[in-house]
Amino acid sequence: MKISLKRFSHQNNINVAFQCPHCSHKGTFKTLNIQDIGSSLPNGQLEYFIGLRRCPNEECDGYLFFIADKQAKILLTSPNQLITFERSNIPEKVIEAFEEAIKCHSNSCFIASAIMIRKTLEEISIDRGAKGDNLKKKINDLGSKILVPKELLEGMDELRLLGNDAAHIESQTFNEIGKSEIEISIEFTKEILKAVYQYENLLQKLRSLKAR
Repeated sequence: MKISLKRFSHQNNINVAFQCPHCSHKGTFKTLNIQDIGSSLPNGQLEYFIGLRRCPNEECDGYLFFIADKQAKILLTSPNQLITFERSNIPEKVIEAFEEAIKCHSNSCFIASAIMIRKTLEEISIDRGAKGDNLKKKINDLGSKILVPKELLEGMDELRLLGNDAAHIESQTFNEIGKSEIEISIEFTKEILKAVYQYENLLQKLRSLKAR
């Protein structure tokens, strides 16, 4: 995003309520001893706010650079905000693949994100011992090794096809691989991870609360 600072002025600091890209804490970020910069149009009308803030979580204190429009809506941050997910009980290789998919999404690299979502499915299949010489066969075999709703298994196959489209020019199962497609795919993958790795642990925690 390119901002022209040919016309700028110091402005009163705006409130920036955000989820910290460093620690995922949600809150109103702390202002610093510097004023926000206002970028103006040729007619003098304010167009953008540009500023720096600090995370309200004292254990984090991470810094955030931002650009906001004149209504104080956040348009861009550095670091980029990442979609969060619960990591408990998920194998490291699965986490690494999915985190890379999320980072690609945060940088608007949607084709790369689709490929890494597919890689996440590969790692899940390998971790659960699914057999097959391609991902489609592994997903089919996975259904006999894990207990999840059939809709999730069907969803895994759809995500596989999205990854195929991203990796191979000749594949055209999906009309587009853009922001909406990837965000839905990431949310679906999060549900798959919960079903494969986390529901059983939650059930065990619930059972442990029974009177003995």
